[in-house]
Amino acid sequence: MKQLPIRWKIMVLSYVVVVFSLLIGGTVIIANIQDKEERELKIRSMNTARTVAELSDVQKAVQERNGWNIVNPIVEELRIINEADYIVVMNMERIRYSHPVKELLGKPSQGDDEEPAFAEHIYFSNAQGEIGTVIRAFIPIKDQDLNQIGVVVVGNKVPTFLEIMDDLKGEILLIVILTLIFGLIGSLMLANHIKKQMFHLEPFEIKRMFEERTATFHSINEGVIAIDNHDIITIFNEKAKKIFNVNGDFVGQPIRSVLKDTRLPEIVEKNQAVYNEEIKVSGKVILSNRIPIQKDNELIGAVAIFQDRTEFAKLAEELTGVKNFVDALRVQNHEHMNKLHTIAGLIQLGKSEKALQLAFNVSEELESLTNSLNKKIKNDAVAGLLLSKVRRGKELGIQVVLDENSHLAAFPNQLDQHDFVVLLGNLIENAFGSYEQTDIENRRIDISIEQSEDLCAILIEDNGSGIKEEYLPRLYDKGFTMNKSDGTGYGLFLVKQIVEKGRGEIQVSSEQGKGTSFIITLPMEAEERLNGS
Repeated sequence: MKQLPIRWKIMVLSYVVVVFSLLIGGTVIIANIQDKEERELKIRSMNTARTVAELSDVQKAVQERNGWNIVNPIVEELRIINEADYIVVMNMERIRYSHPVKELLGKPSQGDDEEPAFAEHIYFSNAQGEIGTVIRAFIPIKDQDLNQIGVVVVGNKVPTFLEIMDDLKGEILLIVILTLIFGLIGSLMLANHIKKQMFHLEPFEIKRMFEERTATFHSINEGVIAIDNHDIITIFNEKAKKIFNVNGDFVGQPIRSVLKDTRLPEIVEKNQAVYNEEIKVSGKVILSNRIPIQKDNELIGAVAIFQDRTEFAKLAEELTGVKNFVDALRVQNHEHMNKLHTIAGLIQLGKSEKALQLAFNVSEELESLTNSLNKKIKNDAVAGLLLSKVRRGKELGIQVVLDENSHLAAFPNQLDQHDFVVLLGNLIENAFGSYEQTDIENRRIDISIEQSEDLCAILIEDNGSGIKEEYLPRLYDKGFTMNKSDGTGYGLFLVKQIVEKGRGEIQVSSEQGKGTSFIITLPMEAEERLNGS
């Protein structure tokens, strides 16, 4: 049986159920027929007994000696007419005046259930005899003065289970044949339907695939969580448990009761995939790809793949900070070399006072810029980035101005210093690029970072060449560039992703020949202190 294909197992099981149900149903029906027959026999036996007891010839003869010669022929005729198995008439001495066996006529009866009948009781009893179970109806015989003069006993054999089946063998045979035929057809259809639903696979094949899939999900180095269209977890692998610091078996539970912020139910609601989005959970930087699951163009759930990028983010922050400081030092070194050459020339010309004054001015300018950034920007990486961009602007002949009211003490929710470095760096570099194809003399980039308890606002504004109106709808598309010499098409795409991660908004206004401004607003929500990250 174990080696049979699932189709045959289902057919055999279904067929056995059909046959078993047929046997049970048949047994119940025949038992009901037997019970009905018994009730009808009781009524018929009592009516026959009453008829015999009321016959005047029987009443008269039962009081005479040798009266059975008169009673027995009369009763035997009535027995045949009423299809009774036997009718026994007895006088008060229990002498038989009628009986199917003539040898017993005139002899006393020894029945155990006859006593109440001689006390004028009317009743039934079941007796077990040679012919089987017999229903016996007892009724007293009374004379004209209502004195009891005898007893009539009418017996009818109750048909057995097999006898009823034999009587109904034609109907039973027809029902059995039809039931087996339709049971076979139904079992075959059910087996084929289940086989189709199982993609024509055997249970052991499904078991093996499930075990392989489960082992694969738990062995991969990415967290995998899947839910159905009712937000119930269907997959939650071991790596996902490690990433989110949870333990237990979560399959079958609502996703929101296990993790509050996977953003996976949003995919079911919107039926739109999200790729390479960074989210922050429990202080970890997690890269998330979330994709809806569809079958026959119908949404049946969603799956998310998570990668813990915390270590990568920290390394990127360190590398980004180092690069910013290197750029700042390179620009500063180039600027100082020019000024040192100027001071050396002034000394050679004998104008030592002017050389000294220039040296003081350079020192004061550098100290003023550094102090200003340290006071306004509390994160070293962001401050270093701005310092490098100011110095680079000087090298390119562009004035980079940080608004005196700028202030940054905490990052908005879900964002960190890496996000701010990428966001500010790309916007400022784009502003530098806007001067590549313009001859404007007073080149200026204004930077403003303002922050309150509820909101962080960033403004990057330049007076460069501006953006063509036809480019605005595609500005944040991955790979789109405005034909700058070193454009990659990823700068504003990354900016847009960071703004969306922080649940913020970005607005751009631009006019060709006059410049461009980007305004970014980000809700603070739960703050994360900068230097504590």
